[in-house]
Amino acid sequence: SPTPLSLLWLCNITLREVPTADPNGLDPEEDAPRIGVSYIFSSDDDDLEDNVGETDRERNEEEAQYDGRNEVECAVYYRDDCVYERSSKTGDWSTYSPENLLNKCKPGDVLELVATGQYPHWAVYVGDFQVVHLHRAEIKNSFLTDASQGRRGRIVNDLYRFKPLSPDVVVQNAMEQVGAKELSWRNSECFAAWCRFGKREFKIGGEIRIGKQPYRLKIQLSEKKSHVLEFQSLEDLIMEKRRNDQIGKTAVVQELENHLNCTDETRHEQGTN
Repeated sequence: SPTPLSLLWLCNITLREVPTADPNGLDPEEDAPRIGVSYIFSSDDDDLEDNVGETDRERNEEEAQYDGRNEVECAVYYRDDCVYERSSKTGDWSTYSPENLLNKCKPGDVLELVATGQYPHWAVYVGDFQVVHLHRAEIKNSFLTDASQGRRGRIVNDLYRFKPLSPDVVVQNAMEQVGAKELSWRNSECFAAWCRFGKREFKIGGEIRIGKQPYRLKIQLSEKKSHVLEFQSLEDLIMEKRRNDQIGKTAVVQELENHLNCTDETRHEQGTN
């Protein structure tokens, strides 16, 4: 029989992580969405590097290397409701230098800072050129130009489709957490989204992982092809989505192809036994 690790195409499991269902990730129903994993004790590494000694020219070169064409387009569903969507058809996902981004920001805006091969870093703009963000296991108040550290950015208020809080409350939520080290959020995206929407689902342990997986992550592979994963909590789904963001569309598609080839071989072996 095949090793379970050979089938975990999109889960990157370590000993800190526990499958939500069959460890092979196979659903007993033919062609059913694949079961994701539960990142119970894990956190993604979206910490920014200090870039000590980095020159402006090197930062500009880093910015120029970001290729939005390799971004993973996906949608998130809670039962039948779409609660998140990133698609070239639903908006302009252009990125800007921190200096240009400041000209577009309003207090309460949620920002996404991106660089090729790195986890996206989310922050809440609170005014006066400053953001509040989760950085290295602490909630910090930084100037946007410092927090970005060479990354390009954009406003992502509308990625999640929950009803937002007022800008004043979003800023208040963020500022009240500055300095906190006993954290309730797995990563910078969960923190910034919680500030904007106030939903417990973005917090660690905000949902009980029991029973049917109500969340689905639909990954768009091409105009006509997609793949679906199921999760028991929004927190787990965000962890997997961010991993996809970090490795990029090309790698995600390759992982899927490897997984499907392995799954076909498994079913063939089972059929011959």
